[in-house]
Amino acid sequence: MQINEPARAYDFQKGEVLLFDKPLGWTSFDLVRKVRNSLSRKLKVKKLKVGHAGTLDPLASGLMVLCTGGATKQIDALQAEEKEYIATLKIGATTPSYDLETEEDEQFATDHIDRELIEKTLRQFVGVTQQVPPVFSAVKVDGKRAYDYARKGSDLKLNPKEVVISSIELISLEMPQMVIRVTCGKGTYIRALARDLGEALGAGAYLTGLQRTRSGHFSVEEAFSIDEFLAYMNSEAEN
Repeated sequence: MQINEPARAYDFQKGEVLLFDKPLGWTSFDLVRKVRNSLSRKLKVKKLKVGHAGTLDPLASGLMVLCTGGATKQIDALQAEEKEYIATLKIGATTPSYDLETEEDEQFATDHIDRELIEKTLRQFVGVTQQVPPVFSAVKVDGKRAYDYARKGSDLKLNPKEVVISSIELISLEMPQMVIRVTCGKGTYIRALARDLGEALGAGAYLTGLQRTRSGHFSVEEAFSIDEFLAYMNSEAEN
């Protein structure tokens, strides 16, 4: 659903697939709740199914695919689709969360790093690989989220999981920052990839920015901002 599509009747209860550009700082649930509340008011219903096909961290922005009503049955299939990200990494330091959620805990020399080494190292991660999820993640351990343990300082050990990374492209390098484009399968943590890349480079690295640009055949260029969607809902209510 796009704001510039030709007018048609949308049936949110029967089911629609909606594309959103999630704002930085919002949780995935924040977006789902905002959309659900807006639609419930418009439709004058107390309950409306709204779910998403793939979580984005609060410190990430970009494409989220939301499903309403009967279309929520498509969530598992949509979530399994290949995704594309633009990731910005800082080389030469680490954080416990592998991103900006926590402060830097170690710094490393980067004199040995050049573009050739980075491109060679990136190629090592293309294909089927084992990846340990971040401890600051929603992975469940004994019925609780891993981040609940991590934020309490528990020394949690997570088991590696098989992930598929189809491609990694180095977009730019201006030390200590590099920008990469990653195409990957379900369950891949870009924060964990940043950690692993840093270790492979012998210098540490963590994620400083992340945007999801594609999910399956859907692109972020097709997506609503939340402000556009709310304006669309308001204009429809007035008609």
